[in-house]
Amino acid sequence: MQARRLAADVVIIGAGVVGTGVARELARYDVRVVLVEKRADVAFGTTKANTALVHAGYDAEPGTWKARLNVRGNSLYPKVCAELGVAYKNTGSLVVAFSEAQVLHLQELKAKGRINGVPGLEVIPRERVLTIEPDVNPDVVAALWAPSGGITSPWELAIAFAENAVANGVELLLSSPVIGMDVRGGRVSSVRCPGVVIDTGFVVNAAGIWADDIERMVGRDDFEITPRRGEYYLFDKRVGHLVSRPLFPVPSRSTKGIVVAPTVDGNLIAGPNALLVGDKGDLATTAAGLAEVIEGARRLVPGLPARESITNFAGLRAVAVPAGDFVIGASPGVPNFINAAGIQSPGLTAAPAIAEAVRDILADAGLELAEKPDFNPVRERPTRFAELCRDEQSALIEKNPLWGHIICRCENVTEAEVVEALHRAVPCTTLDGVKFRTRAGAGRCQGGFCGPRVVDIIHRELGVAPEQVTKKGGRSYILSGPSKDSLLEQTACRCLAHAIRDDGQADTEDVGTEDACRIEMREREGVGGHAHGGV
Repeated sequence: MQARRLAADVVIIGAGVVGTGVARELARYDVRVVLVEKRADVAFGTTKANTALVHAGYDAEPGTWKARLNVRGNSLYPKVCAELGVAYKNTGSLVVAFSEAQVLHLQELKAKGRINGVPGLEVIPRERVLTIEPDVNPDVVAALWAPSGGITSPWELAIAFAENAVANGVELLLSSPVIGMDVRGGRVSSVRCPGVVIDTGFVVNAAGIWADDIERMVGRDDFEITPRRGEYYLFDKRVGHLVSRPLFPVPSRSTKGIVVAPTVDGNLIAGPNALLVGDKGDLATTAAGLAEVIEGARRLVPGLPARESITNFAGLRAVAVPAGDFVIGASPGVPNFINAAGIQSPGLTAAPAIAEAVRDILADAGLELAEKPDFNPVRERPTRFAELCRDEQSALIEKNPLWGHIICRCENVTEAEVVEALHRAVPCTTLDGVKFRTRAGAGRCQGGFCGPRVVDIIHRELGVAPEQVTKKGGRSYILSGPSKDSLLEQTACRCLAHAIRDDGQADTEDVGTEDACRIEMREREGVGGHAHGGV
């Protein structure tokens, strides 16, 4: 079959929070943009598995991409999240010291932060720490207070970026891994995905942990991505009151350490640890790793109850070697191939600023950027039933009874919300996609109640066979085949066998009785209704 051919001014590879942010930024201009993603949905890579923090910017080395884009990204968050209807809370953050030697490190972080332009940094004494965070370890000596720190929802931001980009003309191709690129005269001329070839003037490489593999497709090998795995605990909302803002230990050279932080949805999260792994698909959680996480978390909050954990998970961060910093800019010798790679922490915070930087690099490389007069930066946040007052809920139910049908008991998500999520501009076809848009499956039972109901709604609304519905795309099928019908049929046969015996026409000890009953049952269904209904 001949591949479909598209034309673009810019192809963006990777639909995490960086790639979708770049797409939304370029959607402001009169350029043709195609965003390609190998997975079944946006935000299914590093974006869906991180600590969801908006960092203040005191930790990054002055003069690096990380330092500059962290502080700029932090300043953009209130405006960006307000425009896109994304949850964001400016909570501030604390780096907690337990010795005088660590207090000296706090002073170093404060000095570094001032160079980076972080506002309001202050080293505060033990008494003040315990006043604002009473459940912190009482052995605390002091803490670095960063009032510009905060929390957000990373997958919600990426989805919002993508939806706003698509609404403003960006074309999104999901389940479209890049399988090759054509280079002519030292420039990328086309990007190839299964069944489609995209002729393009520029390429932006925002492929996360696969960014080095993508760069090799244009004949370059300037950096290597080494995945760093981090494991997490997510705690029930019942203990959400224990912490009001992100709590950090004093950082090491390689990591910010194991953090305890609230989420925008009212849970607590703890993690990550840090382990370099060779496999880019290694998302395992381990007994040793999780023990390390809970031990580190309890150094900060001793009363954190492990029994209130509702799930554990792991994420991979893209560490660029030898750079150590973000890798942003044109690949040497391929001036129209722009890397946005090695985006580890504080990548989520920096994402809006990375989008601006990539835009400027593209402009310097020759991309003409004429602003669209009709660009609309606003994306309305989908209605969340659980956030409404009783009168508002009643009004919605009166208009549409599906608002009154609770699908997810833990998070109070309605059928109407699930249906709405399945029909938005960015395709949503998986259980995880529904979870990230509505929180159905994100509560204490982790989808034990709502999962089958969401499968049924996806089947009904999208016409996907139930056994083809997946958790996260690929071969992550939820069902392997029918089971309930065959059990019902067996039960009906046994009941019918007893009825035949009572009529004196057969004996249940006969080997062929249930087979005979099954035939008779089907005959009865054909004439007088469903035998199952009487079982």
